[in-house]
Amino acid sequence: MNKFFVCLLVLAFMLAPSVHAVAADETVASAPDALVVPGARDNTDLPWASDGEANVPYVFHDPEHESRMTGFEYDLVNAIAEKMHRKARFIQNDWDGLIPGLSRDLYSMVADGIEMTPEHKAAVLFSRPYYVTSERIILRKEETGLDTLEALKGHKIGTIKDTTAERMLRRQGGSTIRSYEEETNAFSDLRNGRLDAILLDAPIALYYGSISDDMKLVGEPIGSMEYGIAFAPGSRALRDQVDAALGDLIEDGTLHQILARWNLWTPLMENYTGDHTHPDIAPVEWDRYRAAMASTTGGNWKVLVHRYVGFLPLIGQAALMTLAVSALAMVIAVALGLLLALARHYGGTVPRLVAGLYVEIVRGTPLLIQVLFIFYGLPAFGIRLSPFMAGVLSLGLNYAAYEAENYRAGLLSVPRGQMEAAIALNMTHWQALRLVVVPQAFRTVVPVMTNDFISLLKDSSLVSVITLTELSQTYVRLSSTYYDYFGTGLMVGAAYLLLGLPFVRLARMAERRMGRGMGGNIGHH
Repeated sequence: MNKFFVCLLVLAFMLAPSVHAVAADETVASAPDALVVPGARDNTDLPWASDGEANVPYVFHDPEHESRMTGFEYDLVNAIAEKMHRKARFIQNDWDGLIPGLSRDLYSMVADGIEMTPEHKAAVLFSRPYYVTSERIILRKEETGLDTLEALKGHKIGTIKDTTAERMLRRQGGSTIRSYEEETNAFSDLRNGRLDAILLDAPIALYYGSISDDMKLVGEPIGSMEYGIAFAPGSRALRDQVDAALGDLIEDGTLHQILARWNLWTPLMENYTGDHTHPDIAPVEWDRYRAAMASTTGGNWKVLVHRYVGFLPLIGQAALMTLAVSALAMVIAVALGLLLALARHYGGTVPRLVAGLYVEIVRGTPLLIQVLFIFYGLPAFGIRLSPFMAGVLSLGLNYAAYEAENYRAGLLSVPRGQMEAAIALNMTHWQALRLVVVPQAFRTVVPVMTNDFISLLKDSSLVSVITLTELSQTYVRLSSTYYDYFGTGLMVGAAYLLLGLPFVRLARMAERRMGRGMGGNIGHH
């Protein structure tokens, strides 16, 4: 087992460089003009974040080249960085972690279709708007009569949570609103008849609704909202430089060109920018995306096989991350859990009280809250952990509480006479615990430990909220890119199964070996 854990530590260090790219301890560099860019590696670096897992057409993985990021916001930030004589560096983060990441200085700014609402403006600094858009209604092809906001009353309507569209629907009332984290899930429910219509931002509606043969955009644009780039409250100088760069992009027509290439230049943008020119700019990115999606959703088995083979390296890398985080967390859980169990069973009043409080507090609070607290909350006390270390620590500390109860039950199952007999043989109390009681207790909890490790493998999916790309996040990324939840789900499920099966076999071998060992010892005495 020692060799196995050494291998895991080596694996962790091999993975660490890729994780370190988003670690909170990156050096914050100052440009010659004293501009502070949070998270920057040097004077030319401009780190920024978005949730590119299911985010067409903002920032997303190119269906033709899965490892390549693209999107109109991706192009826009690169253009801004060029104006600032810097190089943009993209950092993936879960949507819910984007703004907290600003406070941790993981990156300098966030561009992710963030609406400039009064609530959002109270929390972060915003650049000037870079895009003005509206809401659109999407229906199934055969559906009619639901082409206005008023007509949606009395129907099941899907939208994205915490958006202008959701607030519109709630203010109007009269309809059943279903709010989603990911737009792909809303479109899936519309396609399967669980929704009557969807109300979403126009760019999402265009790229998800109008490329599908079974859906359509209806009615006129509804309302308007503005997108802005978000900054930490203390980054005014950086915000001002980005604003200046945005102004230059509007003035020289670069913003117009970027949006036209993505088929997103609209009358609203024309009025906002004052750019009433009509250059001949082909929507090349829009056409390329439609062609890519047509080739990946055609149903040809050769295309599917080629696609799934291309997924293997991504799933393999994510599986290694899942295994490294889970196994190292289990080491912490086993060691700390044993100490807690011994403290509760054999310790004095204070150790028993402290161990009991720890177990009850950890078991009584959600693991997700603990992950977010360790990663985003501890920096307030000067403790800044990388995403990898935060993931390992949070899972390890959480499962230690459950392991402690398992071991305590195991200790209680050992007859008291075993301790008394060991002491009668001139063993110290510590020797009796280490050589007689704990081995017998450990034998009884090995099957439970195996089950806990398999559960920990699955719970490791929660570390995706702190920028670690493991199996579950890879599934979201691939399935939302290709609208393929079935085949991708089978592949990721098989990866989890293959990770867990060896440990089940290992536990059975350990049970048999320990059983023979205990039997031999009993016979000798």
